[in-house]
Amino acid sequence: MTEQKKTRRQLLEEFVARKPGDAFSRYGLAMECMNSGDPAAADQHFRALLQNNAEYVPAYLMYAQLLVRESRPSEARSILSTGIAAAEKKGDSHARSEMETLLSEIAL
Repeated sequence: MTEQKKTRRQLLEEFVARKPGDAFSRYGLAMECMNSGDPAAADQHFRALLQNNAEYVPAYLMYAQLLVRESRPSEARSILSTGIAAAEKKGDSHARSEMETLLSEIAL
């Protein structure tokens, strides 16, 4: 019996299961969940990623975008504020600028 071809999400889930602390794999899985219409799983993976890899700057913007789409603007603002600080610490002015732009768009 031949093994059925695995989906991208299944492959990413396997990577994360093998190395739960790997930021790149966790980010890929969060993005795959977000883009395939599973916001609850995406939320779970973004939270796990940022809890264990607070310096992984790209996750903040993408997680905030997910939160905005899910009508959770106050949580998005909080994530962006933390992300902006992380970007400043890393010297990533481009990411900081993108997060500041989104923050200004969802400001009260």
